[in-house]
Amino acid sequence: MIQRLFPLTSTVPVLKRGPNSQIGQSRGGKTTKIHTLVDALGNPLYFLLTGGQCHDGVQAFDLLKGVDLQNVNVIGDRAYNATELRQHIVDRGGSYTIPPRMNFKDPWETDWWLFKERHLIECFFNKLKHFRHLSTRFDKLAASFLAFIQIGAIFLLIK
Repeated sequence: MIQRLFPLTSTVPVLKRGPNSQIGQSRGGKTTKIHTLVDALGNPLYFLLTGGQCHDGVQAFDLLKGVDLQNVNVIGDRAYNATELRQHIVDRGGSYTIPPRMNFKDPWETDWWLFKERHLIECFFNKLKHFRHLSTRFDKLAASFLAFIQIGAIFLLIK
């Protein structure tokens, strides 16, 4: 369920329970993950909702699908260091700043000064958590939760 910020249309099926509610079971309980792609200014571009048990690196392909990666540097944390994802970025003409995991046998060089720009996504999520409706997920339906995420992002953009 990937959703571009504009226009505000939703393709999420309207179900109260089941796999399309995007509520998953993880160690901490029932959770929903919000995967977001932001630009160089910290403005949100795409949103993706998954259950809490889904791995972050798998969802990166869906997020990067709608973006032209020509001459773009993708910054991600250690969860996104899969070989397939890095090769996907390079094949589409981009570069990446993703550090290798600590136990990786053949680590690559990472520009740590450029990696510090990852704070933009962290700052966006921090601003989004100020909306109590989003931080506690009052909505049962994934479509209405995604709509409130978009509304919160619009408030942050016009602020």
